[in-house]
Amino acid sequence: MVVPPLRDLLGMAVDVAWVSGRRTLAYFGTGAATVEWKADDTPVTRADREAESLARDLIGRRWPEHGILGEEHGETNPGAPVRWVIDPIDGTRTFVRGVPLYGTLVAVEVEGEPVVGVVYLPALDEMVAAARGLGCTANGRPCRVSAVDRLDAALACVTDELAARRRSAAWLALADRTAMQRTWGDCYAYVLVATGRAEIAIDPLMNRWDCAPLLPILEEAGGRFTDWSGRRTVDGGEAVATNGRVHEAVVAILAGTA
Repeated sequence: MVVPPLRDLLGMAVDVAWVSGRRTLAYFGTGAATVEWKADDTPVTRADREAESLARDLIGRRWPEHGILGEEHGETNPGAPVRWVIDPIDGTRTFVRGVPLYGTLVAVEVEGEPVVGVVYLPALDEMVAAARGLGCTANGRPCRVSAVDRLDAALACVTDELAARRRSAAWLALADRTAMQRTWGDCYAYVLVATGRAEIAIDPLMNRWDCAPLLPILEEAGGRFTDWSGRRTVDGGEAVATNGRVHEAVVAILAGTA
């Protein structure tokens, strides 16, 4: 298989995120998105399924030989050297409550390495996109992480504060060392870091479809994306993203060594 140029993959990923993300707005705030519960006790709605099906159709019509991994419909063409990773609604729990901070996530992996990442926030109409070596943009304009280099000046975000506190005392220790703490979570927290509006985002529970788009976005924006031990991965089951300047200090706190 010939791997398409990264600019082509990025352009398609932006289109897929926008089209499938706009589909979710047909249900957002309408009360029509009836919630079902999956075996892993996570919610899913008709909006999730329709948005992912639309994304799969768009990709399949252009590159039918590519693999696709989606949260709702599993994997097709396993083993393909190019694989798309889709999370149609990151933040379903808040989506069904009418909170506008959810996102549609699209990544492209080449031989298992995420090289393209897109987060589209449909209700806010914000698009953050990146490809390896091509930089990161927010609504088409270059964006960068902040220059803050001290924890006591940093804004830290967490998706599920209760889950973080149940896991360990690390979140409370981090909160005690940072200037501000907010639960602007899910993908929105990572968008804030990539665009310089926050310095830290952490999650104690993550899946590959949550992480794969975020790694290229954070790195191309000048930041870092790792698990809580500082390992660069999208398969750690957890995540911490920073502007890079405070990353080692954050990881030390999460590891209980600072």
